[in-house]
Amino acid sequence: MGTQGPTELNSHTNGSGSVDGKTEREKAIEAWLPITSSRNAKWWYSAFHNVTAMVGAGVLSLPYAMSELGWGPGVTVLVLSWIITLYTLWQMVEMHEMVPGKRFDRYHELGQYAFGEKLGLYIVVPQQLIVEVGVNIVYMVTGGKSLQKFHNTVCSDCKKIKLTFFIMIFASVHFVLSHLPNFNSISGVSLAAAVMSLSYSTIAWAASAHKGVQENVEYGYKSSSRVGTVFSFFNALGDVAFAYAGHNVVLEIQATIPSTPEKPSKGPMWRGVVVAYIVVALCYFPVALVGYWMFGNGVADNILISLEKPKWLIAMANMFVVVHVIGSYQIYAMPVFDMIETVMVKKLNFKPTRILRFIVRNVYVAFTMFIAITFPFFGGLLGFFGGFAFAPTTYFLPCIMWLAIYKPRKFGLSWWANWICIVLGLCLMILSPIGGLRQIILDAKSYKFYS
Repeated sequence: MGTQGPTELNSHTNGSGSVDGKTEREKAIEAWLPITSSRNAKWWYSAFHNVTAMVGAGVLSLPYAMSELGWGPGVTVLVLSWIITLYTLWQMVEMHEMVPGKRFDRYHELGQYAFGEKLGLYIVVPQQLIVEVGVNIVYMVTGGKSLQKFHNTVCSDCKKIKLTFFIMIFASVHFVLSHLPNFNSISGVSLAAAVMSLSYSTIAWAASAHKGVQENVEYGYKSSSRVGTVFSFFNALGDVAFAYAGHNVVLEIQATIPSTPEKPSKGPMWRGVVVAYIVVALCYFPVALVGYWMFGNGVADNILISLEKPKWLIAMANMFVVVHVIGSYQIYAMPVFDMIETVMVKKLNFKPTRILRFIVRNVYVAFTMFIAITFPFFGGLLGFFGGFAFAPTTYFLPCIMWLAIYKPRKFGLSWWANWICIVLGLCLMILSPIGGLRQIILDAKSYKFYS
């Protein structure tokens, strides 16, 4: 019926790739793993999962990215990114079931089909893990910073509390939520997160507009040196790439939608993606353009930090951010849980039990919390992770797979579209980590560990 994932592509039972009498065991494992255990999602699940995955911490840094890019390049990069990533997302949705009777439920399974069993794993898995673990670390920082901002706004006379403790408070929620078994079980959290993302984005641009254009506002580049301007420009490209990271979980989200030959999953999935991208546009463009217009190059790397009044509204917006990144963390953690649990059960032959799941997930949450506490450089982390891994998995890896599998006519429209995306994505991948790394080094100079 097209509901079983292509387990023969990544079977670990023998070298030939056949399931070799272990079909029942394979089925039992698939029914236990978080990505394939539940396939009854509706199209609107796709919409709010994609909004939650896409609109995250990145939206709040877009005015800052605009200040480093300038009006012309900034608007161009934003619009181009929206168009390119919608196109590559459509490709991912189409490729999910391109082989009749099979579903590529995970990004690496599609990579294995396009590039070969081993090469596909080596190409996709490291990049996908960098993205998903990177996002989870950055969201730990974002959640902690937003809680701190909420506390400082509501109780400005209270004793200041270290960011470390706020990150630990944020992480404590995930020590509970991470034990929800699969994507469909976190749909309530994801829906709340999607609503929050639209809410705090609206507050961010509406409060900026209400505050008005600041006195002596400047739209020129901040850095006094040409070198600093260039590096900041590269870092801003990474910020924009980070804002479009939903591709890393799109096949896993589609895997939760039921599918038959008459009604393939790509129909409802694409409907959800279109709705999600409309919401993304409503969040991204007003925040980026209005935020930069009002504050110019004096805007903070998180727009809510630039907004001090009205206090109650800014406090509320920061709590909305907290709720949203709780949902986003779970969306990106689920494929990581799936990968770790697959290795534990299929490769290392552990029994698929609740105890295994309990240990694996708690260790992962503790790891992301520790890294976030150690390196809470919000802007630099966005730029570095944004270019290093987000650009390939979002901007051009789907295009390379499309060219490898479908082999469109040379110099035809599809061929040109894919190659343009690949070239632009490669530029993004090479340039933005340079700026991000420099920003981390600059932040690290004045940073005291665990302060």
